[in-house]
Amino acid sequence: MLASTPSPEPGTLLKAERKRLRLSTRDVERLSHEVARNYNNSEYDLSHNWLTDIENGKFTPSVYKLYSLSLIYRRDWNDILAFFGIRVGAVSKEQGSLVLPHTHLVVPSLEQADQTIMAPVLPRGAVQFEKTNLVSRMFETWAEIPIGMLQQMDLKNSVYGYIGSDDYTLYPHIRPASFVQIDSRQRKIKTGGWQGEHDRPIYFFELRDTYVCSWCELNGNHLILIPSQQSGEQVSHIRYPDDVEVVGQVTGLAMSLVQKRGRPPRVCTPKTQIG
Repeated sequence: MLASTPSPEPGTLLKAERKRLRLSTRDVERLSHEVARNYNNSEYDLSHNWLTDIENGKFTPSVYKLYSLSLIYRRDWNDILAFFGIRVGAVSKEQGSLVLPHTHLVVPSLEQADQTIMAPVLPRGAVQFEKTNLVSRMFETWAEIPIGMLQQMDLKNSVYGYIGSDDYTLYPHIRPASFVQIDSRQRKIKTGGWQGEHDRPIYFFELRDTYVCSWCELNGNHLILIPSQQSGEQVSHIRYPDDVEVVGQVTGLAMSLVQKRGRPPRVCTPKTQIG
């Protein structure tokens, strides 16, 4: 049995489901016997008295009995669990919030192997993959594809950017043809407090005719875009906020460690780095 935390609300919801189908508690008892026989497991059985106690909030049923009820009431398993405050859809996100101490392989869920998520499949005719862009503006057709690793994306609070195959602004920290996760709630430029390049916040910017993913500094009404030393790119000064919009701070990265096709980085020349 799951944790016994008496509460009448889940039981009331289950009773409403039973009434919706015009089933008596004896009907549910009989049907649960069929489920138990099919699985050859008496744990799926629900007696008349058990069901009455569950509906009155006296205890929380086991996962087996909840599964029987989901079959009998023609409700999705996740819906039945939600009656008891268990939100299965949030599992992936909540798992990501728990930091494990050891490096490990990420094993795909067997139950979610055939589930899908909406993702881009057809690029716009004018999209240029050598340039940095927002993913949402690169595609005109979206379709359902298997969840896989996409299940941990924070689609509610984030947008996603694509680093162009010719964009070496933060190379090798962010390689060309990478995808970055951007928290659009974090648009205020931080002014210090980092220990080095790897701690320095990265921002995604929309300029008048392009996008840039870069370190930066604010100097009065100018935004200074700062590339990595290895990129071979020059520091840029942009009028702020007239000619630039802060899309948000980069909070995640999907990057191949193998160099993808594109132009090689420019030869680095000694130059002064700001900050």
